[in-house]
Amino acid sequence: MEIDELINYALSLPEAEECFPFGENNLVLKTKGKMFLTVDLVAFPTTMNYKATPDDIIDQRDQYPDAIFPGFHMNKKHWNTLHLNRMVPSKMIQQLILTSYTLVRK
Repeated sequence: MEIDELINYALSLPEAEECFPFGENNLVLKTKGKMFLTVDLVAFPTTMNYKATPDDIIDQRDQYPDAIFPGFHMNKKHWNTLHLNRMVPSKMIQQLILTSYTLVRK
């Protein structure tokens, strides 16, 4: 998945909005004022932080050990960092974004 596809998908979710509270290199996507995704716009490969359930966090790291890691600068129990290095299929990335969004909206 390309970075523009990722951002467009996240912004297509209801009441999703973008902002840059951590500087121009770090895009934050929120819903109802709560962060559900961060994207490092200058990292290579591009990285995104997303929220997941504690059980899913570990499973995702195990399933994609070369692409998904404990959340960088985030609570490692609830957040993962994904490297957009083409190892994780686009459909899976969309599901991770949707799950993160849904968890934050609750």
